[in-house]
Amino acid sequence: MTQTEVERFADLAREHGRLGLDTEFMPEGRYKPLLCLVQIAVAGEVAVLDPLDGLDPGPLAEVLADPAIEIVLHAGRQDVAILRREWKTTFTHVFDTQVAAGFAGFSAQAGYNGLLHDVLRIRLPKTASFTRWDARPLTDEQLAYARGDVEHLMALADDIQARLVDRGRLDWAREECVAIAEATDERDPNEVWRRLPRVSGLDPRERAVARELGAWRERTAAREDRPVGAILRDPTVVELAKRQPLGRRELSQIRGITPDVVRRRGEDVVEAIERGKQAEPIRLEEGDRSPTEAVDGPTIALAESLVRTRAQEAGLAYELIAARADLAPVVVAARRGGEEPSVRTLQGWRRELVGAELLELLAGRRRLGVGPGGRVSVSED
Repeated sequence: MTQTEVERFADLAREHGRLGLDTEFMPEGRYKPLLCLVQIAVAGEVAVLDPLDGLDPGPLAEVLADPAIEIVLHAGRQDVAILRREWKTTFTHVFDTQVAAGFAGFSAQAGYNGLLHDVLRIRLPKTASFTRWDARPLTDEQLAYARGDVEHLMALADDIQARLVDRGRLDWAREECVAIAEATDERDPNEVWRRLPRVSGLDPRERAVARELGAWRERTAAREDRPVGAILRDPTVVELAKRQPLGRRELSQIRGITPDVVRRRGEDVVEAIERGKQAEPIRLEEGDRSPTEAVDGPTIALAESLVRTRAQEAGLAYELIAARADLAPVVVAARRGGEEPSVRTLQGWRRELVGAELLELLAGRRRLGVGPGGRVSVSED
């Protein structure tokens, strides 16, 4: 793809108001994935842009940010995040065929190849999916594979959108795609500690140490362009926060700390631990805790039954509506008589579908039973 073609495809997208998009990238061995290819489809034409060729993507970056142009992707969260970072752009009008398929009666995690077959009866070879996309020159097989990922994308989107219009669900799908448009892979070094395993089990002072260690690891990985796990693995960070070694000798006794880590990074690790010990202890807010008790288990299961029933009736994938992480705070708040938690099941189209009814159930104003054919029935108490 030449610079002239970049500009021509940008003009075509503005003329037709739509652009299909996919990327190929290499995440292995890096702090963040390397963008290797960008495939676009407009008005029946397909082109492959090589970001490693030094072309100016500016005209296409402007298209991605244009609210008048629909950007069609499949499972596009990571594509959006990478292009947002690499092309310094934003996304405002995204239609993700994987997300939308969940509203049309398909699995919420439907793969592109499977969905193409189920919807359009098209099968694509996937032989090049795990090849080295950062190696040059690319093979004919790789280029054919890359083109295939967008060649039928617009037809797939058209079919799914038609199904959603028939079901009255298109607006719901578009609402859900807003989160895809906002995807980013930028991370705040001072907040990455929150994703550490079992971090809620640390005491306030240990959490402060974990925050400093996590921030140091994040900045080190970014500077060296290496995965954060290659600097220190998550369980090792947590163990360091607990034990808080004072020097290299104690550091070497921690599982996951190799002699090379002690030699190259020992001083930095000990300094990060000391900064954490001197910092203000971190006490978790109520919303950060896991407040469920044994009594909540059956109630959560009851809530899940209601949600699954309404999802089935609406022809939606259950995963689009709720997970245990959504239902548990609702159940706990109902038991405690507290305020509604800010979870997706009680917001937007989900509240309309089942969220409000779920609150009624937990308040004792709805009853679940088994009706004809073994189906779950809902009645007013």
